[in-house]
Amino acid sequence: MRLLLVEDDAELAEVVTVGLREHGYQVSCAATLADARHRACDADFSVILLDVMLPGGSGFDLCRELRARGVATPILMLTARDAVDDRVTGLDVGADDYLTKPFAFRELLARVRALSRRPREMEPETIEIADLKVDLARRRVSRGGRDIELTAKEFALLACFVEHRGQVIDRPLITAHVWDDNHDPFTNVLEVLVRRLRRKIDDGFAPKLIHTFRGAGYRLGV
Repeated sequence: MRLLLVEDDAELAEVVTVGLREHGYQVSCAATLADARHRACDADFSVILLDVMLPGGSGFDLCRELRARGVATPILMLTARDAVDDRVTGLDVGADDYLTKPFAFRELLARVRALSRRPREMEPETIEIADLKVDLARRRVSRGGRDIELTAKEFALLACFVEHRGQVIDRPLITAHVWDDNHDPFTNVLEVLVRRLRRKIDDGFAPKLIHTFRGAGYRLGV
C-alpha cells in the first residue's frame, strides 16, 4: 500500500516515514506545495497525509485543488492547529479526516488503516480468485484452505495484483504500488519478488494464477 506524506518538518517526516515503512507501507514524501501537487496528481496512492502549513501555500488549498481535479484519494490533514474552525475548513475543502499534532503514532496508523479501506467498501472483505482467498484488510492469504505466510513486500505485490485482477499490469504500475522513492527501477528485484510470490501462491496448486506476459507485465487470474 502506497502513501504520500506531505510534511515540511524534516524530523517529523523521517520519524513518520520510518514508522510507516516498518508496518509494511510504501511511503513517498513531499516537503513543498509544488512537489506535493506534482506527486499527488501523477501517482496512485492509497492515502495522502497532508500538512496544512507548507512552503509555497496551504494544505487546505491543495486539498481543494485535488478534489476539483477529480483526485478522490482519501486525505488525512496533519496540523498543529486545533481550532474548531480549522478542522471544519479541512473537511469543507474535501479532507476525509483530521489529526492534530502532536499525535500518537498508533492513532495515525489506525486512521490510515480506516481511510485505506474506504475505496474498497463496496468490495467483499475477502476477495476470491479460484481457490485463492485474500483478505486485504486483515492481510491474510490462503489457497485451497491452506494459510500462506507472506512478507510485507510479497503481500504488497499480491495486493497490487488483486486490485488489478484480470488485467495485464506493467512494471511502472507495479513498482509505484510496491516500492517507494528509493526503488531502483533498473534492478531485477521485481522479477525476484514475483518468483517468490509465485512459489507460495502457485507451486503445488492448480490452476496457476500468476501469469507473465513478456514485454507487457503480469496478470493475476485463471
